[in-house]
Amino acid sequence: MQSLFAVLISMAVLLLSWSGHQQNGRTTDCRQINTAFEPGEVLVYRVAYHWNALWLNAGEVSFTVNNSVYGDRQVYHIIGYGATYKTYDWFFKVRDTYETFVDQETLLPLKFIRNVYEGGYTIYENVSFNHAEGKAISLKREQQIPPCTHDVLSAIYFARNIDFNKYQINDTIPIKLFLDDSLYHVYIRYLGKELIKSRKGTFNCIKFRPLLIKGTIFKGGEQMVVWVTDDENKIPIIVESPIIVGSIRAELHRWQGLRHPLRSKIS
Repeated sequence: MQSLFAVLISMAVLLLSWSGHQQNGRTTDCRQINTAFEPGEVLVYRVAYHWNALWLNAGEVSFTVNNSVYGDRQVYHIIGYGATYKTYDWFFKVRDTYETFVDQETLLPLKFIRNVYEGGYTIYENVSFNHAEGKAISLKREQQIPPCTHDVLSAIYFARNIDFNKYQINDTIPIKLFLDDSLYHVYIRYLGKELIKSRKGTFNCIKFRPLLIKGTIFKGGEQMVVWVTDDENKIPIIVESPIIVGSIRAELHRWQGLRHPLRSKIS
């Protein structure tokens, strides 16, 4: 994940907090009842790049939820699409599409697709998940995965149904993510609740810091901060992070089809 789109996709790393239970090494119950979102929901974010005193509007990221069928399962087909503005393409052109097919009964992923173009660099990833057998089958290989493993996109929607009121400030919450044919064991640090102002209003929010893996864009450590609405929807409002040069800020710009009223918005 080496693009501006990674800022929003990193919300998956920030939000997943479910570990499930095991019996003989396999999952007894990783399912989560969905009460937070529904088909027809669309979230759009604007991403800005900050360097010295200069802010550049770099691009947009959208997340869309649809009804679909995968094999014999009713699924949510969730699509994340990120693109730099044409005026920013000269600097670093991004056209990224992430897709996940999530079982509507368990909210676990059945298939994950990533099609990435980032500054001339391309990635295509296609992974099928067999949770009953603990396997992830990619274009390169078949691998064993632990119970309750998510892709980066399914994790966002799975975690929106978690009751965060059970956590104390500074609690760390373990995460299992499968990406790039690798399994990552990371965590998020819960920082409590905070009132946050954005261009779209003032919101009561839940605040987190994730442990990031160092790469060509992010420095690693707990430097990224995310604020999500403190209501039944739990949608991210703002994501901020320093990067190797400068910093990035993603902010909710437009939404539609929310399952619940946006009760966290106070002005």
